Amino acid sequence: MARNKLSETRIRTLPAGIHSDGDGLFLRVRKGGSRQWFFIYRRGTDRKEIGLGGYGQGTAPVSLALAREKADAIRDRLARGEDLIRRRTFSEVMEDVIAVKTAGFRNEKHKAQWRMTLDKYAAPLHAKPIADITRDDIVETLKPIWTEIPETADRTRMRIAAVLDHAKARGLYAGDNPADWRGGLKELLPARQKLSRGHHAAVGYKDLPAVIARLRASTGVSARAVEFAALTAARSGEVRGAVRSEFDLDQAIWTVPAERMKAGREHRVPLSDRAIEIVKAAIQRSTCDLIFEGGIAGRGISDTAMVKALRAAGAGDATLHGLRSSFRDWAGDETHYPRDLIETALAHVLKDKTEAAYRRSDALAKRRALMEEWEKYCTPANKEA
Repeated sequence: MARNKLSETRIRTLPAGIHSDGDGLFLRVRKGGSRQWFFIYRRGTDRKEIGLGGYGQGTAPVSLALAREKADAIRDRLARGEDLIRRRTFSEVMEDVIAVKTAGFRNEKHKAQWRMTLDKYAAPLHAKPIADITRDDIVETLKPIWTEIPETADRTRMRIAAVLDHAKARGLYAGDNPADWRGGLKELLPARQKLSRGHHAAVGYKDLPAVIARLRASTGVSARAVEFAALTAARSGEVRGAVRSEFDLDQAIWTVPAERMKAGREHRVPLSDRAIEIVKAAIQRSTCDLIFEGGIAGRGISDTAMVKALRAAGAGDATLHGLRSSFRDWAGDETHYPRDLIETALAHVLKDKTEAAYRRSDALAKRRALMEEWEKYCTPANKEA
């Protein structure tokens, strides 16, 4: 077969597309301008593709001459009948990714979440050779959970994409990442307007008292956990992992340790009367140290159970995280508390260095007044029917 069809000069002017240098060596030019070398060969009816690196990219760019050397080495091995690619499965590469990604995590819970989502929700991909995974495989994997648990589904998609990116970097996968949202999934799965990070669907704060009333009408643990999350403006993970030793009910304070906080800093939460009432009842019911014990003894309530309770209370497609937005909107629109105090109540790290310098304490007393007003606002009896 003809070889050496390309030249350095021609490469710089090639349009987007796939261009052959001959005898199995190709250069893929993307619309954004990036260029990647790959080698294609066949064994029987199987078409196989090996990534050879990026042209003029990264810390080890592959020139035309080097790409040809790599291609010659592959041709020699093929001539000797060697199997060039061991068919590594998704689960094998997944284990490598989990090890790399979680090595720097301080929070053991975050490590467990990475493994859980990939172990449970990406299970249909586990046994598949990673080089063979298609966009249709991704769609079929995500469809059962895409509308049922949208936040978890999108996190699963992003983690699957991370596994495939890792495989691409090692030459185990070639082509576009099939788990990339803009790469085609947006045409195959329902719109995810409410799934974008930082934009969680929320109950309008004026509608929240009605939702709270329906939550209080339920006797389930999940409904109590959601109400407690709403009243404390806490993250759902902080609520689900809460244990008895974190609570000083005499002082009406919940202290969440640094290792359970997103920012890695201890956070004190002043508890309103209703929040204390919920905790006391939950402690009496729980058979373990966890405050909100789920249906399985010794295990906390699940995120899914809390979402279902919230939706059953008439919250539409609102998310648990959206309850924090409800609180933030109410505090900003309906009160005169300063912004930094409201952000502290949400356990946000103040980005403005000057503002942060003045806020050296956690202003517990002032935040207690804020949270008591919030409980009063949320209490259905205080709202007109």
